[in-house]
Amino acid sequence: MSRALLSQFLNVSFASPRLSASIIDRGQYLRRVGIPSRAVVADFSCDCSASASAPAPATEAPGLSPSPSKKRVVSGVQPTGSVHLGNYLGAIKNWVLLQDTYDTFFFIVDLHAITLPYDASELSKATRSTAALYLACGIDPSKASVFLQSHVRAHVELMWLLSSVTPLGWLNRMIQFKEKSRMAGDENVGVALLTYPVLMASDILLYQTDLVPVGEDQKQHLELTRELAERVNYLYGGRKWKKLGGRGGMLFKVPEAFIPPTGARVMSLTDGLSKMSKSSPSDQSRINLLDTKDVIANKIKRCKTDSFTGMEFDNPERPECNNLLSIYQLVTGKTKEEVENECQNMNWGTFKAILTDAVVDHLHPIQVRYSEITTDPTYLDHILSEGAKKAADIAEITLSNVYQAMGFLKR
Repeated sequence: MSRALLSQFLNVSFASPRLSASIIDRGQYLRRVGIPSRAVVADFSCDCSASASAPAPATEAPGLSPSPSKKRVVSGVQPTGSVHLGNYLGAIKNWVLLQDTYDTFFFIVDLHAITLPYDASELSKATRSTAALYLACGIDPSKASVFLQSHVRAHVELMWLLSSVTPLGWLNRMIQFKEKSRMAGDENVGVALLTYPVLMASDILLYQTDLVPVGEDQKQHLELTRELAERVNYLYGGRKWKKLGGRGGMLFKVPEAFIPPTGARVMSLTDGLSKMSKSSPSDQSRINLLDTKDVIANKIKRCKTDSFTGMEFDNPERPECNNLLSIYQLVTGKTKEEVENECQNMNWGTFKAILTDAVVDHLHPIQVRYSEITTDPTYLDHILSEGAKKAADIAEITLSNVYQAMGFLKR
């Protein structure tokens, strides 16, 4: 997902496809997603909303965590381009903290990687590299399930089922489709670029997810996921599902966004108003996790600055300064106040030197661990295989229930 989830497993401003149901009339919201409000009480045995603060009962929906006290978190990152500091500080570093508290599923969304023209010979290499970096960054396979999206076939099957109830107008509103299709040109845009938010919804809903770590530019896709969950729950869940021999109740949990208080938006080194991105044509705009010390030093030395005196956070006229201070804060683990006190009187040359050392020191153990993992391919294959098996066990429960509720014969 983001796509690190995924991702990931995120700087575009947009109008959400719907306002939160908590701040508009519930009936108005339900009508907007195609659910008559008069029917919602009669058709459901439980509330569709997943609470962000209280654990859901273990019987609420299929495929729940074995421990009802643990909420489930799902995310992923695309294996396109090099994993960079923005991916790490904005997503993966937070996943490492989440795995101790939540039931976590982190996967490489390799199916999402083919929505735009790509080099097939590089896909497998990039996929393995991304998986190895997950582990090198601290994802522990004894705590979290790490796997490849394409290794769990239920992702694609559920996507097709969800596609049958996804209004085309919802997809046409997706900001990323508009922007990427405009950049790529009509001749290079496949249908997958339009429909990949439905695959993202499948990625999330398969696992009865409670929380999805997302950045700003993925909020709109999560809102679509929530809309689809409520729509399918109404159209096929409840007593309708029970009449077909099912358990009844809701088919999907409705996931909530989890946005870390810091690190959600690491900006480009060449433009403090644009997010650090794999898709930027300039490698100078990002620090890749596997960049050498000399490359990192050169990128930071050449990064965009300003002519102001001293260093400060939160000055709208100094986006690059705010971004670089934030990176320094994140890689050192210092508080904002500590960074302000340390750096406020520094000039750019002095600050860039300490930022370089801090980034290099932070990435060194990751690079060492990555080298160890990639020299033993059987270890990585085993981790991915075990993660896929665990994920598939849960995903198949959800998928089988949806097939049944939609009227398909049992396989």
